[in-house]
Amino acid sequence: MLKLAINTTACDGSDVFWPWLMWLLGAFLLGLLLGWLLKQLFGCGESEAAPIVALDAVKDDLTKVEGIGPKIKGLLNNDGIWSFNQLSLSPSSRLQRILDDAGPAYTVHNPRTWSAQARLADEGHWEDLKIWQDHLKGGL
Repeated sequence: MLKLAINTTACDGSDVFWPWLMWLLGAFLLGLLLGWLLKQLFGCGESEAAPIVALDAVKDDLTKVEGIGPKIKGLLNNDGIWSFNQLSLSPSSRLQRILDDAGPAYTVHNPRTWSAQARLADEGHWEDLKIWQDHLKGGL
């Protein structure tokens, strides 16, 4: 059987194992410290995965808009849309991008009227919204 022998002595007879081990440990700790500092400075990591909270702290029930159900409401919330006001100010292209990014299950939905419906809800015109929604089918 072949034995592997590692010689840890330098040419002058001094032991080099412990100094090298300390250098490696120091480099590892320095790497951890630098990683933590960069994470603090640039904000990378867990905070990016959290949904954006509404700036005006209003969280309306977006499912009152014809064509938006609980799952689409969750998609909108994850993209920072929490209120009727925010939804009314969102262009259809942004809403369509949210649906496209969610996958093929959401391709049948059309957000064309969501902003206008949200504007009526935000202004408190519930009767007008109800009349319009009676003529809509799935938001169209």
